[in-house]
Amino acid sequence: MAVSLATMAALRKDFGVEVGRAAFAAGHSLGEYSALAAAGALSLGDAARLLKLRGQAMQRAVPVGEGAMASLIGPKSDVALAEAAAAAGSAAGVCVVANDNNAGNVVISGAKAAVDLAIEKAKELGARAIPLNVSAPFHCPLMAPAAEEMAEALGDAKIIAPRPPIVANVTARPTANAEEIRRLLVEQVTGRVRWRESMEWLAGEGGITVFAEAGSGKVLTGIAKRIAPEAAAFALNGPADLEAFAKSL
Repeated sequence: MAVSLATMAALRKDFGVEVGRAAFAAGHSLGEYSALAAAGALSLGDAARLLKLRGQAMQRAVPVGEGAMASLIGPKSDVALAEAAAAAGSAAGVCVVANDNNAGNVVISGAKAAVDLAIEKAKELGARAIPLNVSAPFHCPLMAPAAEEMAEALGDAKIIAPRPPIVANVTARPTANAEEIRRLLVEQVTGRVRWRESMEWLAGEGGITVFAEAGSGKVLTGIAKRIAPEAAAFALNGPADLEAFAKSL
């Protein structure tokens, strides 16, 4: 799941747990770069450089105040409802589903007027809609200028086959092909984060029964428990968490 390099280093040093022992790795949105670095596909320096450029490019793509995002939550807030709300919002501009996190938690993104209209439609359909305090409308077609910048930057980056394979945000399927990873990272700038589908694949066809969130907090651990309740899920936020996870292996 989301990967912290410091956490991976602690697991390796103190408990002898290597990230390469994992069957797969994945990271949510910008966390995909952390996952790739932890899996050896990107150097730490290249990951940091690319993430800095990615953030700057996204800010340049859309002037502050012209874009917006909103979280659609509640028992009725599945991806079908979000797509219907986004379609309604598209009457006022670009509006798409940006993050399909899990049933009950889907994010839309686009032009502010379009997102405002989509929020009203989502409420009509029975969802709670919460505008997000973000600096840009991420993971939507308005980020196309940023995707162009990232295509150029990634073209020069050294990427090697990750160990373990990465489950990509935009396909919800694993890959260890360096050139495919390069292409998918560009697509990720404007594309949907298919986290629900990624988790469903991992818990299903991927055969995963234990998830570990090596990052800050436990948001993705909660999502894992909702999508794959029969699997064990660990949030690795401190020494006690690391020890408990290492003992479970």
